[in-house]
This record gives sequence, structure tokens and C-alpha cells, in this order.
Amino acid sequence: MKLFRAIVLLALAVLLPAKGFACAACYGGTIDAPMTDGMNWAILTLGAVLATVLGAALTFLIYAIRKSEALEAAAHKNSPLVTKV
Repeated sequence: MKLFRAIVLLALAVLLPAKGFACAACYGGTIDAPMTDGMNWAILTLGAVLATVLGAALTFLIYAIRKSEALEAAAHKNSPLVTKV
């Protein structure tokens, strides 16, 4: 039964008209409409916010990894078990 349902949904998705795949801005809007401009600015703003947050997270991870390696190297250097030559 689940396989039949999956096949039917897949067939409907393939046979759906091309307008079914259009976004809200592209579905029936014109290029010069204010709503289209607003949607484009919203998409750009969301992309900028996402890039900023992911960049900050990546920067913190790189900082944490470097700090961990530095602390480990300092601990290894000052360890009494290590013989100095």
C-alpha cells in the first residue's frame, strides 16, 4: 500500500504543470512589480543573515580548535613526563 502511494505521488509530481514548481514571486507576477522587488530583497537579506551567522559559527569553531591545539601543545611542553633534550 505504501509503495502504491509513493508511486502515485511520484507520478503526480512528474506530471504536474511547470507552474506548480514556480515560487510565489515567479508564479504570476511581473518583473517590475513592487512585490517582486520586495521578494528579491527578502531573499538577499535572508542570504546575508544566513552567511553572517554561519560565518560567525565557523570562525568560532576555528578559534576553538586553534586554542585547543595551543593548550595541548603547552601542556605537552610543560609535562614532567616528557624528557627534554
